[in-house]
Amino acid sequence: MEKHVLGLELPTDPRWVNIAEKNIEDILVDHAYCEQKAASSCISLIVNFPEKQRLVEALTPVVAEEWSHFERVLDHLRKRGFHLGVQRKDEYVEQLQKIVKKGGSREQQLVEKLLINALIEARSCERFRLLWKEIGDEELSKFYYELMVSEAGHYKNFIKLAKEFQKEELVEKRWREILTQEAEILKNMKVRGDRMH
Repeated sequence: MEKHVLGLELPTDPRWVNIAEKNIEDILVDHAYCEQKAASSCISLIVNFPEKQRLVEALTPVVAEEWSHFERVLDHLRKRGFHLGVQRKDEYVEQLQKIVKKGGSREQQLVEKLLINALIEARSCERFRLLWKEIGDEELSKFYYELMVSEAGHYKNFIKLAKEFQKEELVEKRWREILTQEAEILKNMKVRGDRMH
């Protein structure tokens, strides 16, 4: 899952995983909401673009998978005597929403949404990899390895879908722009170990 696989321009600050391990309750709560939002995002795409049969077919199983991840994170919270806390502001996703190009054709709007989803999955995958490799809790380490593999698959799936609705070279050009903008967003964000992103 190195840079050349995920395309990310800026690796996560290495301090993040150390702070995250000390705040594992906050991380698990935030992670649960990330999975819920991932499922909701796919439902939203299906509902808003029902005429795109290929999209509906590709994302329907992803909804079920993301929701099962949500349930499994809840299990990990319960096992450790924690509860699902209140959802907190996701500054990272809020910043990403600002780089979404407005207007254009329905296909262009769809491709923007697919690429933002791909980016969130890629960054999640990279963070899960850090947790898998660095965290001392063996059970959570195995869990994050499994999720790392799953998110990598979702990332590829979103990119592949985008290329079905727009020319490949245009998708790749826009993807590179988004990656550069995401790196700038991360550079300007405080390293927080109580958030997944």
